[in-house]
Amino acid sequence: MPKPSAAAASPDPVTPANYEVALHELEALIARMDAGELPLDELLVSYQRGAVLLQFCRDKLQAVEDQVKVLEDGVLKPWKTV
Repeated sequence: MPKPSAAAASPDPVTPANYEVALHELEALIARMDAGELPLDELLVSYQRGAVLLQFCRDKLQAVEDQVKVLEDGVLKPWKTV
């Protein structure tokens, strides 16, 4: 009996093109999970993919925050409203 491959059980390893693409995919996954549309096996894969997308988004946001700190001489200042 052949063993299932690890690739078949793991979430899609494709890295999103950018933050917006990752956020859109994550929102779509959450909507499908909340709607109860997914069978149990797909629910697990979707959860794993969602965790990857969430980490990707967090990493991108942290990178932007780090860049802002550099631009502001190491001090993160509050956003000014117009």
